[in-house]
Amino acid sequence: MKALTANRLDDGEVVFWNAGAWREAFVEAEIFEGEDAAEAAEARAKGQITLLVEPYLIDVAPVDGGLAPVSYRERLRALGPTNKLDHGKQAAGGGGIEVLAHARGSARSTGRVNLIKRK
Repeated sequence: MKALTANRLDDGEVVFWNAGAWREAFVEAEIFEGEDAAEAAEARAKGQITLLVEPYLIDVAPVDGGLAPVSYRERLRALGPTNKLDHGKQAAGGGGIEVLAHARGSARSTGRVNLIKRK
C-alpha cells in the first residue's frame, strides 16, 4: 500500500494526496493498493510543482487501530512538529494522531529511497 506526500511550498506544511486535493492530516490520505494508480497520482501531483516541494510515494501498512507510514521518518512528518506536543498536528489530537504516535518499526520508505537515488 502507498500514500502520496509532499510539502506545501508556501508554508512548508506536510500534505497528503486525496482524490486530486492535498490534505494536512495523514488519516485523510488516499491509500493506493496498486502501483499503477499510485504512480498515476504521483505523475499528476508532479504537475503541481509550483505548489509543492517534490511529491513522492511512501509505503503504508496496517497497524493497531488503522494505517501508518512504514518509515519512522514519514511517521514523524505525519505527526507534525515533535518538539512540543501542544501545537501543530499533535495538538489537534484524534484517532489518527494516536495511531501514528503508537506505530512501531523503522523500515525505509521505498518511495523516499527512490527519490534519493533519483531514478
